[in-house]
Amino acid sequence: MKEAMSEYGYLLSIAIILLSTKVLGLTTQKFKLPQVVGALLAGLIIGPAVLNIIPQESMQLLNHISEIGVIVLMFEAGLETDIKELKKTGLASFIIALIGVIVPLAGGFGLAYIYNKENTLDTPLYLQNLFIGIILTATSVSITVETLKELGKLSSKSGNAILGAAIIDDILGIIALTIVTSLASPNSGSGGVGIVLLKILGFLIFAAIVCIAYHMFMKKWCVTETGKDLRRYVIISFVFCLIVSYCAEVFFGVADITGAFFAGVAIAHTPKYEYITSRFNTLSYLLLSPIFFASIGLKVDLSGFSSNILVFTVIMMIIALLTKVIGCGLGAKCCGFSMSDSLKIGVGMISRGEVALIIANKGDAIGLMHEEYFAPIIVMVVFTTIVTPILLKVVYKDKNPEKLETVKS
Repeated sequence: MKEAMSEYGYLLSIAIILLSTKVLGLTTQKFKLPQVVGALLAGLIIGPAVLNIIPQESMQLLNHISEIGVIVLMFEAGLETDIKELKKTGLASFIIALIGVIVPLAGGFGLAYIYNKENTLDTPLYLQNLFIGIILTATSVSITVETLKELGKLSSKSGNAILGAAIIDDILGIIALTIVTSLASPNSGSGGVGIVLLKILGFLIFAAIVCIAYHMFMKKWCVTETGKDLRRYVIISFVFCLIVSYCAEVFFGVADITGAFFAGVAIAHTPKYEYITSRFNTLSYLLLSPIFFASIGLKVDLSGFSSNILVFTVIMMIIALLTKVIGCGLGAKCCGFSMSDSLKIGVGMISRGEVALIIANKGDAIGLMHEEYFAPIIVMVVFTTIVTPILLKVVYKDKNPEKLETVKS
């Protein structure tokens, strides 16, 4: 009996996550907050930080589902991206991302320089401190995407700028991470910084060629295909998304979510994209999104916190919030955005999400970070993930709202 309960325990875990995220999501909605906040709080409550009712045996499967969830979220973001508007904000997105990387990098390095004094690892202290800064440069746009969708602002000018800047931010973060890991492990066989930079360039070329070709194929196929069964478009599109995500991660060292976003952009505004989008919204709403958002809270364990680490955590949360708002907001202002839009863009880039966790895991694996700093990073990620939709709700509540897009609940 116990073996059966252990073997099929993941079914109960998924049921608990779906029920708790929906109940708390509806509760937060009563307070005029996005439902994603409730999903994140649900993960905190049912995880090791509070009740600890999700068995460890279920976590591996939940992590895999969570990874698919964030891929689908980014694919949806690509599907709903206004390509013409994104082209207009291309240069602005780069400047926003660049300043939005430099300011948090400096803030994180300064904080680590003050607290990280004793070196018990094989890597130099300055690299360890720089690595903390790199973690703070990360931006997880998936949280912002979900919130902007709820608010009906995803296709707005500021929404497109956030999407473009987040994608470029991801690439700049990968470059910075690659340089530091190469310095920390010069004989790791990674091929050096130059090779990795070539891989990133290769991915951009690959994505441009593949996505343009697939966009043209979809436009032609959707017109010539007269079958009434539209589900084939959804399946083929999902296959394309997964393949591009796989190629980005495995062959080019670029985050799979970046590949998923480009795959979505390739299908955007093709004849059947609205039907495809509606089906992916259902898949995401039903299973993938609740598990992804809850999984962030499930990673928080506060048992190893000392008073010194607690202070470090609080300061890190403040720096994480302010450096993105100031850095990205300043970049947006330099590009001619209004003060209101600059603030929206800065707030939209606050969330660190799974991107920061992925970077932290890699750094921990190669000896770039003390294990005691992992819990503060998770708390920082959860804090920025929860506070981002709340602040977005505030900054987008203006007297002259931008044109709303159709929102499907």
